[in-house]
Amino acid sequence: MSNDLRDLQTAAAQGHPGAKLALDVIVAAARHWIGAFLAQLNGSDALVFTAGIGENEAAMRAAICTNLDQLGIVLDPHKNSQARAQEAVVSADNASLKIMIIPTNEELVVAREAKRLLDRN
Repeated sequence: MSNDLRDLQTAAAQGHPGAKLALDVIVAAARHWIGAFLAQLNGSDALVFTAGIGENEAAMRAAICTNLDQLGIVLDPHKNSQARAQEAVVSADNASLKIMIIPTNEELVVAREAKRLLDRN
């Protein structure tokens, strides 16, 4: 259908089963990797959401964090709904694992890497 999350969300809201399934798969994959990394690392201090979906999609952050309180992941719904494309802590005050939003700056990373490569030569 689309590789744009916004299109999938619109279609899912209109009852498109494939779009709903795609969103469910994205959420399940994120939850899978969160669990896997927490197990591999024996815990964590923070869960960071970044990039387009992580920075801008409160509903996706909420879906990903749902029922992960046993892992210390407790999202504050109000903080989450207010945060968009800005640095923010969106975890509940009683959460043992801090949930953060940190915007990416891919252009800066590419520029720094290009400069580093040019400086080497």
